[in-house]
Amino acid sequence: MSDQQNKSQKKLPFFGIPAILPYLKRHRVLLFMMLGGIFLNGIIDIITPLFQRYAINNFVLGQTMQGIWPFVITYVLVIGLQVFFALSSSYRACVLEMNLGRDLKKDAFEHLQTLSFSYYNQNSVGYIHSRVMSDTGRIGGILAWNLFDGVWNITYLVGVVVSMFLLNAKLALMVVVIVPFVALISAFFQKRLVEGNRKIREINSKITGNFNEGITGAKTTKTLVIEERMDEDFRQTTAEMRMESVRTAKIRATFFSLVIFASALALAIVLWQGGEMVKAAPLIMQIGTLSVFMNYAMGMMEPVQWLARIISELIFMQVNIERVTNLLNTTSGVVDTPEVVEKYGDCFHPKKENWEPLIGSVTFEDVTFRYPDGDVNVLEHFNLDVPQGTNVAIVGETGAGKSTLVNLVCRFFEPTEGRILIDGRDAKERSQLWLHQNIGYVLQTPHLFSGTILENLRYGKPDATMEEIEAAVKAVRADQVIAKLEKGYDTDVGEGGDLLSTGEKQLISFARAILCDPRIAILDEATSSIDTLTEKNIQDAIDKLMEGRTSFVIAHRLSTIRKADVILVVDDGKIVERGTHSELMRKKGVYYGLYTRQFEQEAVRQVMGD
Repeated sequence: MSDQQNKSQKKLPFFGIPAILPYLKRHRVLLFMMLGGIFLNGIIDIITPLFQRYAINNFVLGQTMQGIWPFVITYVLVIGLQVFFALSSSYRACVLEMNLGRDLKKDAFEHLQTLSFSYYNQNSVGYIHSRVMSDTGRIGGILAWNLFDGVWNITYLVGVVVSMFLLNAKLALMVVVIVPFVALISAFFQKRLVEGNRKIREINSKITGNFNEGITGAKTTKTLVIEERMDEDFRQTTAEMRMESVRTAKIRATFFSLVIFASALALAIVLWQGGEMVKAAPLIMQIGTLSVFMNYAMGMMEPVQWLARIISELIFMQVNIERVTNLLNTTSGVVDTPEVVEKYGDCFHPKKENWEPLIGSVTFEDVTFRYPDGDVNVLEHFNLDVPQGTNVAIVGETGAGKSTLVNLVCRFFEPTEGRILIDGRDAKERSQLWLHQNIGYVLQTPHLFSGTILENLRYGKPDATMEEIEAAVKAVRADQVIAKLEKGYDTDVGEGGDLLSTGEKQLISFARAILCDPRIAILDEATSSIDTLTEKNIQDAIDKLMEGRTSFVIAHRLSTIRKADVILVVDDGKIVERGTHSELMRKKGVYYGLYTRQFEQEAVRQVMGD
């Protein structure tokens, strides 16, 4: 599902909250304890000023200390409960935030493991990373803390209004009439603050991009001598950031000033009218009651601001929820049937006891294929029988579509029409994991996971003994590389294997693929990243290890596939020639042209090198 597809989807109702309810239900006990605690905290915040009223009316105006100790003990106990409920509820809100974020991240990451290659082809790494990390974290934070704040603010606002009307309806009406104006002011300014913050985030992403380009492209910057231009671009972006930040800060300052003015106005009304009431009828309007109104008048503006702010935050959260739910609702282009899952299991719960041994014969039976986002058939009514142990080479110009056949063999994509048979049975009749477990794949661009060389080798076979690991390493001559490293097998490879050279990474990738003893081996231009001497050292080992295995080799150097049982020539996404090296050379077609041109180029390089 692409960005464009996601944008066109219908927005979720009620700010998308119903889509997150299943996650809240997982932690309902924690949720109810948090909400219950903050509700009781709000009740205590409402009644606390009444202690002040009692103290003024009885101890100060009554000029007596009688009953002071029971009052003090009760007050201390109430404050203790207030602190307890505030701390416990805050702690539970933190836990709820972490749990929601963790659950969403876990489900999103696990779902990503089930998606086919088409999803990754259509969505960038940055887009997916943002959905899994940023959006899930924001959802957890907004939900947990807005539920926390919402219960307190609503409880406090309703309780304060009711209390004021019970104490003095006339004065309460004078104070409450200010609330709608504060709400309108908040709504007006919140809209502009939201727009300003959105622009600031967009500019900030540009600054982050400039940082990234400046760091990753440092060598290019220096070789092109464009430091001044890069600096000027950065200055322009940061100047734009400063201007927008100052503008938003002015709006925020104006907003807070108006809210403070409204609070001061409410307090002034209480002092003015309340004072008049105390003078006119001291028995009806006592000074203690006036002090309660003063507390309530100052405190009730915060919930009003929150009510205006929560709308904008929920709108933002809706976008986050839509992005995450779109990811979670994305279906894979390659899906095992319920019957297959029932027998063979899935990628997280494999039933290996039901897995049949894979022999390695592959048959394309009247296969037509086009990519999910394409409208042109790449293959049309294609037939090919690959007996067990056959070596198939796929050649063609860069971008000709050589990887299509391999992607179909691995079930990274499904045929649009026709079938692919593995050992005489439709590949769909057995699980993807069963097939992938029996495939050894070496990529053109080698990738190692963060960790040591030994840990990376064990990805090929987690329970491999050191004898098996050393045998696989020796088979591709990687033992010579490891022997030169100070820590040997315990050498850290860095992120993506960046602490090793490209050739060293490729050799480790070869050893890892061989270690799992695959029945089908796939080399995707796997020797193109290796120098000629290294290639010569491992070519004999590769030939030996391919014996007895079905292999598909996407070749860059045509000299390495002359012994292939069948060579498929791909041009403009279609297979235009097939045959052995000798047959294709006699035809003097596309393959002949590719081979002779590459042979001439290599000869020129050798002469120039000499």
